[in-house]
Amino acid sequence: MATSEPALSRSEFEARLRAKGERYHIHHPFHKAMYAGELTPPQIRGWVANRYYYQIMIPQKDAAILANCPDRETRVKWIQRILDHDGAEGDEGGIAAWLELSDAVGLEREAVTDLRYVLPGVRFSVDAYVSFARRATWQEAACSSLTEMFAPEIHRSRLNTWPEHYPWIDQGGLSYFRKRLGEARRDVEHGLEVTLDYFRSRSAQEHALDILQFKLDVLWTMLDAMTMAYVHGAPPYHSSDGGPVAVPD
Repeated sequence: MATSEPALSRSEFEARLRAKGERYHIHHPFHKAMYAGELTPPQIRGWVANRYYYQIMIPQKDAAILANCPDRETRVKWIQRILDHDGAEGDEGGIAAWLELSDAVGLEREAVTDLRYVLPGVRFSVDAYVSFARRATWQEAACSSLTEMFAPEIHRSRLNTWPEHYPWIDQGGLSYFRKRLGEARRDVEHGLEVTLDYFRSRSAQEHALDILQFKLDVLWTMLDAMTMAYVHGAPPYHSSDGGPVAVPD
């Protein structure tokens, strides 16, 4: 967005970025219902199965950022994000923890890992995000990761409400949310530093705000698709071969 307005100060720019939290998917009706204890077991399972696709694509998104980044110091820091999800020696990683969550909610692992429950809208949204990271500059892609600023609240909400509202879920499966509390804070520090340093003019800052809004839209649209399928029972909700696939009751 071209503009002749003066650049925001560093603190003003950060405040504008953080204000985007008003559009974070914690405010989506699907998540509000989740934290109020209003979701059924199939709805919880549908969310877990679909969110798995997002989890497995995040390392590919981060690998794209690394591939586009010529700065060694940044790569050394950013590569930890891939290890956090894919795992490393002594740490199975976030994807393995998410599969433990799928076990805890009563899903068969094969049914999760073969992606049979992934909705078209979810797949399209996640793929659009990964495609953006591949085509964008590494600084733009780093900026898109700043939805992590709002992630600790959403993880705490799950840890605080699920044991009470969904006692049928094995609480040992909630380790992913505990794990991400610290990781998200660390990731935000680095991603925010990159964004504040790189987007210096007012037009660049407005562009960064648009990028962050794009990522917020990705997360929101994923829940729109799940709402249509698991709340309203409206098509399309099918596998890649076109056959209907419903999560187990």
